[in-house]
Amino acid sequence: MPTIFRLDGSMPPRLQLLSRAARVAPVPPYQPIAPFLYPALHQQQRAASILSSLSDVKAAYGHRIRRGRGPSSGKGKTSGRGMNGQKQHGKVPWGMNGGQTKDEVINPEKGFVNNFSVEMSPVNLDRIQYWINQGRLDPSKPITLRHLHDSRCIHGIKDGIKLLARGKHELKTPINIVVSRASADAIAAIEKLGGTVTTRFYTKPSIGRILRGETDDMHSLQSRIQMAPAGMEGAEAVAQTISEDRTKYRYRLPDPTSRKDLEYYRDEAHRGYLSHLVEAGHGPSLFFNTPGIVPPGRRRASAKGKGVAAKGENRIW
Repeated sequence: MPTIFRLDGSMPPRLQLLSRAARVAPVPPYQPIAPFLYPALHQQQRAASILSSLSDVKAAYGHRIRRGRGPSSGKGKTSGRGMNGQKQHGKVPWGMNGGQTKDEVINPEKGFVNNFSVEMSPVNLDRIQYWINQGRLDPSKPITLRHLHDSRCIHGIKDGIKLLARGKHELKTPINIVVSRASADAIAAIEKLGGTVTTRFYTKPSIGRILRGETDDMHSLQSRIQMAPAGMEGAEAVAQTISEDRTKYRYRLPDPTSRKDLEYYRDEAHRGYLSHLVEAGHGPSLFFNTPGIVPPGRRRASAKGKGVAAKGENRIW
């Protein structure tokens, strides 16, 4: 700002009012902000400073390797593959041992996978009693595979359900349960209270159809023939069963066809649902004869007439 002079060359008098007012009433000193407001102020100032000074770090990005661009590129001439060797000329498959026998052939994995094994989902008696106490299972009705799945008592069913006897002393309610398999202790504990256990054959496709409500979860063709009304036998009972299944369900629950499954579910000790097909005095086996029972079409030779031809039997010698 230029200096102002009078006509006679002297400077105008200075204003002493402001200086006197400052001496009389000085300006109050700076009062800092409350300490609890410091974090908020610092965060705002820091965020603003970061946004205004953002930049890439030089070490954050690496230079793209340009192969085959000469020695000056750092990966030139051989492009990083070296001077000699099979890997210089192309790719090598996994397990390649330079033309020799592969390692997986010399040292193969031990053991095998049993394609006939089944993986049962276990359920114990203490869990069933806990579910009954919580009101998730109704003991007045038969407890089947579908009820155990819908109540979340079992999470995921693979090849079936096996009933185990852990916590058998905690079971206080008589129940009627239908499962794939059951242990002897579990059967004894349930029947001691007046309940029943029935083991039933299931397959993976049938389990999926049961959970979708497309198949009966307990009755099949062989298990319902014995429950037919009085006066209906054989073909009539079968016809009625098929007609009922077609009207109510889209698919029918299958029955076992292999010898191993047939013998398991024909055994009364396992409480199999096919045990009613076994005649009195006979065993569940389809191959071995029951001791003490003469097979049909044969006669036991007496001790005296051993080796003598029976009467009416045609013999050449």
